[in-house]
Order: sequence, then structure tokens, then C-alpha cells
Amino acid sequence: MSTKPLRLLVLICSTRPGALGPVIGQWLIDAITPRAAELGVELVPVALADLELPFLDEEEHPSSGIYRQEHTRRWSSIVDTADGFIVVTPEYNYGMPATLKNALDYLGREWAWKPIGFVSYGNTSAGTRSVQHAKQIVTTLRLVPLGATVAIRLGDAVNDGRLRPDAARDAAGLGLLDELVRLSHALRPMRERAGAGTVAGPVPGSYARRLTPDDAPEVTVLQRCCWVEEAVVNDTLAIPALHESLEQVREWLADQHTTGVWLDGRLLGMVRTRRAGTDWHVGRLAVVPDLRGHGLGRWLLRTAEAAADPGIRRIILFTGSNSQRNINLYQSEGYELVPSTSTDGTALLTKDASADRFDAATMRAAH
Repeated sequence: MSTKPLRLLVLICSTRPGALGPVIGQWLIDAITPRAAELGVELVPVALADLELPFLDEEEHPSSGIYRQEHTRRWSSIVDTADGFIVVTPEYNYGMPATLKNALDYLGREWAWKPIGFVSYGNTSAGTRSVQHAKQIVTTLRLVPLGATVAIRLGDAVNDGRLRPDAARDAAGLGLLDELVRLSHALRPMRERAGAGTVAGPVPGSYARRLTPDDAPEVTVLQRCCWVEEAVVNDTLAIPALHESLEQVREWLADQHTTGVWLDGRLLGMVRTRRAGTDWHVGRLAVVPDLRGHGLGRWLLRTAEAAADPGIRRIILFTGSNSQRNINLYQSEGYELVPSTSTDGTALLTKDASADRFDAATMRAAH
């Protein structure tokens, strides 16, 4: 399971004056907030009434992602940053409110591969027919509805406009949150692969994206498993990657551009780059041991080279002086070993990044 924090929206759907939606939404938030804090979840209440979305007024189809209206762009931003949803909805005439249907119809990709749970309320059916109606819609948008639900029969639960205390209802709310969190973590690879800023990776089904400080736990594990071999081959434990704390990894992930390749939630490899004058430094090139020899390291190296800023004249990287496998890879990619009198056990390799050697063909090969 990913260790990244989750952002869950609690959508209050009724816009009718005097409706019970805000009361029920507040009960839910109060009931599940302590568990959410334990799980590292941010709960964000959103009332559809506050969004003031008119009936769908965009010219382009939502799947295009072209939004001309400011209210659409604002709604898109709110949904896009969420990892899952809890919908608090009444039942109107055997169905969900038009406000919920309208809010769903406004967007496309922002909904994809996110779990959605329901807290319904009503009289005869406790709002369950509204939920069944909504499930037909949300699955078309590639939202994933939960099995767990909370259904509140108003005649039994409400007194003078307030919800009566109910331990069983509180427990149902916690069960819904727990299932939503588990499913949200499980679906994260699907969301990331479909998200902006990702490209297809070299391993079938994999994708690459820039790593962020939130990826520090996975990066730390990758470093430990990759640089132990370096330590053995070079007979030294003086390798920073083996000793960095989680906070130190977070710090350099924030400062340096690092590309990671993922498959089904697993970090397969990474490489980081930075500019120093007219030099382009490539470092922390790592591939999980079971996938070495399959071209992933070469792909990462070429991707790092292709990202070089304009004006770069030389690409620089270091490895252990006894890491012959690494040296062979770099030399096969045009790097030259620089004679050194260094006593720290490292080898320096450089590559000319001038136009005649580091040209567009190399950049295309990286992708």
C-alpha cells in the first residue's frame, strides 16, 4: 500500500433550502475524522450548492478537457486533486438529485479510477434507490463504487432536525471510510498512469513520471536494495544512498528533477538530474535487481540525457570504480572514463553533449 496521503471529498448534494444534507454531512465528518487522521486522510467537505454550477454549459464534450467557463475550471481543479469521494445524497422520485448528475456530467478524466462511496437518506427506501441510480452513472465515468454504504431512514433517525445518536450508524460510516481508503490506495497506479505528466515506460504496462517528496519511502527502499551490491563490489559502506534518512530523501526529491518508472504501484527504477553551469549531472540511476538486463537502465539514462537544458556541453556521472557493469553500460552509451587520482573509490565518466553527438535522434530514442 502506498504511503502517500489521500484527499477525500465529502460531497453534500442537496441544494434545497432547509434540506438535511448539511446535517448528515456534518455527522459523517464528525464520526470519521479521528479514523481519517489515523489513516493519513484529508477530508474536504464540498457543498454542491456552494459551487453554483449552472446546468452544463460547456460547448466541448467533457472528455476533451477543454473548459471555457471559470466555474468548470474551478470544479475540475477540486475534483482532479481528490483521491476519492463520499457522496451524501437524498432520493428524489426514485433517483439521485439533478444537481449530482449535473456535477458528474461536467467532467471526464478527473473522475477516472477513483473510488466513490454513498451515504443516502430518505423515507421509504432510506435513499438506496438514489444510490442505485447513481452507480449506473459513475461507473460510466470510470469511478469505482464501494460495496459499503450507509443508508439513513429519516423517520427513525431524525428528531427536531437533528440526527439521533446511533452507534451502529457511526460504525457503518467508519466501515465505509476504511473500504474507501483501501480501494483508493489500490487504484492509485491506475490514476497516475492516466494522469497528466506521465509517459509510457520501457516495461510493458509501466509508466514514468517525475518523483515528488511524497515518493520518498519508495525511493528509500529502492536505494537500499540497489546500493548494497555497490557496497559489496567496491568494499565500502561510504555510499550516501545507503544512509540517507527519509527526510533527506524528501529534501533532494524537492530540489532535483528525478524521473521514476512505475508498474502496478512498484517503483522499478529512477534517475535524477541537475544543471551545474554547462554541465548536466546524472545520478542515482537505479533499477530493481530482478529487472536488470532488460533495458530499463539504458532507457532511464537516455531519458536523463534528453532532459538536458539548452546550452549544456557535457554530461557527467559517477559510479564505483569497481562497478564494471555500470561502467560498461555507460561506455556503450558513449561515455568516456576520466583518469582520476581520487582516493574515494569513485569513477568519473563524461559525455560530450554538443549538437553533433547529442542530437535529436538521441532525444527521440529516450522516448
